[in-house]
This record gives sequence, C-alpha cells and structure tokens, in this order.
Amino acid sequence: MIICCGEALIDMIPVGDGQSLKPHAGGAVFNTAIALGRLGLSPRFLSGISTDLFGKILIDALHSSDVTTDLVIRSDRPTTLAFVELTDGNARYVFYDENTAGRMLDPDDLPNIPDTATAMYFGGISLINTPAADFYLALALQEAPRRVIMADPNIRANFVTDEAGYRARLERLIACVDILKVSDEDLDWLVPGPMPQIDKANVLRGQGAKVVVLTRGAEGACALFGNDQMVEVPVPKVVVSDTVGAGDTFNAGFLASLSRDGLLNKDSIAALDAGAVKRALGLGAKVASITVSRPGANPPWQSELT
Repeated sequence: MIICCGEALIDMIPVGDGQSLKPHAGGAVFNTAIALGRLGLSPRFLSGISTDLFGKILIDALHSSDVTTDLVIRSDRPTTLAFVELTDGNARYVFYDENTAGRMLDPDDLPNIPDTATAMYFGGISLINTPAADFYLALALQEAPRRVIMADPNIRANFVTDEAGYRARLERLIACVDILKVSDEDLDWLVPGPMPQIDKANVLRGQGAKVVVLTRGAEGACALFGNDQMVEVPVPKVVVSDTVGAGDTFNAGFLASLSRDGLLNKDSIAALDAGAVKRALGLGAKVASITVSRPGANPPWQSELT
C-alpha cells in the first residue's frame, strides 16, 4: 500500500477568455494520489484538509478515485488556493497558503503509519513552507528505514521565501529517499551551473537517492540507478492541451509499475534491473501523455490503458 503525503489545494483555473476562474481540486501530491487510485492501487492520502466548502470538494474527489482518507488531518483553517496562469498550455502558479489547514501541521504530532504501508510519496509545495515542510520531512526521516520513500520536489521557485532553509530541507530529504524524481527545470535549480544533465543527476545520486528519475518534456524520461546504469524511454506523441498534473501522473505510473512487479520494498529498490525500470518509466510516460492531452489534472483510469 502506498501513502501519498503532501498538499491538497484548490486550483483556480482560467476558463473561456481567461477572465473567469473555475475551482478544481488539485495539488501535486493530491494529483498523484488520484492517479494511483484510478490505476487501481487504492492508496491512502495524508495531508491537512479544511472542513470548509473547498475541503469537502477535495475529500469527495479523493473518495471518487478510490483514495482512502483515514490519515487526513481535518481542521477549520482555510484551504490553500493556487491561481493558475496558462501560457501556451504551460502552467504558472501563484499560491495563497498563509495559516491554512494544509500548512499548519505540527511536526510533534506525526501520525501512526499502518504496517501495511510499503511505500510513501512526498513532494510539491508542502516541502517549502513551515511548519508543514518540517512535518513532512520528519515523517520521511522517521519512516525511511523501513519503507520505500519517493519524492518529487516539483519546485515552484516563485513560492520560495527562505531559499537557504528550503535547500537544506531538500538535502536532508534527498539523503533518505530511495527514488527521487525531478524535471529538467528542477534539476537546474537543485544543481545550478553549466553541467550536463546526467552529471547533475549523478550529483543527486551522490547525495543519497538510490534512483534518480529525470523527466525532460517532449524529449522523454530517463532513470539513473544501480552501478551507473541508465535507462530512457520516449514519450508518446499527443496533442497537448496543457501540462497541469503531468509530472504528478508520471509519478503515479512509475510507482504503480514497481508495485505491480512486487518491487516496492527496500531490498528490491536497491537491486532494480533495467527491465523493471524501463517498464516503470514507460507506464509513467504513457499515463502522463493522456493527462496532458486533456485540460487540467485529469489522470486516466486503468480502463483507458487497455
């Protein structure tokens, strides 16, 4: 069983001529949980979610995609809002997150994680601002010795107010993860300077990540793992509607493939073979290509893949 740990929020997305906004349930980790549920993995979601109207929308959306919410921490604080600007299908976000249910999580109140959990996934803006960022880091560090940890920082540089603190937090997280997924933009932020992408990815492996997955948009995805092994796959050719939720859906596909192969355990991740990694990259690319072909973060159901 996979637990997705991180933000759930409301995306305010432009509609029509762009002068109107429509609320959509979203958030990077939320999207990955939804995608895993639709792929038949029945994940759990761990986050702070409001009891307000938007919080009800989020909970209903999770349940409708077969995501269990018994680990969700409810409060009467407001829901985080993200205002989305679309330019040629690419999304830029402005977040409103002060004193929200998702952000005000106390690192001293970590939940008990069920023994059935084999893997935990972290990422998104929930890793940026305290106290939630410290809550999720503490949870990852606590559970890393006995569960597979995957993280996708999904960096939103315009939302970072304490860059030094954020970088230090990510370094501690990367040191404990089994799988680190980054986009090419994330990679350049994490490892700045003129250096080939593969060399930068190897820098992250040197910091502790056993597997580094790099997504490069239309150029496909690759993974570095094991004894200097690398596997890459192309992305299916589709007409792109927008890129909202693309990386989040990719992560779900990658985890789903490893889970179906029985590889979501510490020993197996440390000894992955090229075939298993290529299957995981392939499923990630396939489900992400469906998501980008339609508006918003709308991951595919398993029935759409057959």
